[in-house]
Amino acid sequence: MDLGLRAKLALVTGSTAGIGLASAEQLAREGASVIVNGRTPARVEAAIATLRAAVPGGDIQGIAADVATAAGCKHVTESFPEVDILVNNMGIFEPKPFTEISDTDWLRFFEANVLSGVRLARHYVGAMQARGWGRIVFVSSESGLQIPAEMVHYGMTKTAQLAVARGLAESLAGTGVTVNSVLPGPTASEGVERFVAQLAASTGQDVASIEREFFTTARPSSIIRRFARTEEVAALIAYVCSVQASATTGAALRVDGGVVRSIA
Repeated sequence: MDLGLRAKLALVTGSTAGIGLASAEQLAREGASVIVNGRTPARVEAAIATLRAAVPGGDIQGIAADVATAAGCKHVTESFPEVDILVNNMGIFEPKPFTEISDTDWLRFFEANVLSGVRLARHYVGAMQARGWGRIVFVSSESGLQIPAEMVHYGMTKTAQLAVARGLAESLAGTGVTVNSVLPGPTASEGVERFVAQLAASTGQDVASIEREFFTTARPSSIIRRFARTEEVAALIAYVCSVQASATTGAALRVDGGVVRSIA
């Protein structure tokens, strides 16, 4: 299927690793010009090199900016005033007991996971409307539907993303600009792999045993009973960004391995 992304300019935040990097690669393979984003020049340059090796001839650019801050978002929008596709992927997570989550933690998570996407969408949506075409994707999580007891503050932000995306989609009725949320389940991203490796080292277990235990105790409703691969999540993100997905908007699309027990 031709996703119709040639000559489209796509910004993927938090794209130096994990789902973001995989999404940037998928979009580049479909012919989109891709802007890679990360917090440090070294990480951005490494990601650009990885993508150029994976997609020879791909149009890959990059920008180092912390989009968890207003200043970082401003730097991005001043450097790239218009884009056709915005994938709000950047996010943070941290297991922490509810009673230990400080006001600072709540605000930090909200600014990083919610306001980053709000700020960027607010800037880019006007030009998308004027052109009559655009794609905005919020990378949420199944944790937005099933709030994890071990990180309530993270779950709260993922639910907030769903609300923002739906409301923004409704405000853009009939414009040709679509807004959707993609909800990954447990995914073998850089952060998760690091966490699992650390847990394995501290408990003396192997990584495979940790994964089995996780899906037995923490996510027993999983149907695939494994961590999703980043490219599996990226495939859905790339489709939602496509010309072919023009009738899909205001949706919360799960790629969660069946973790959420719902038929809708």
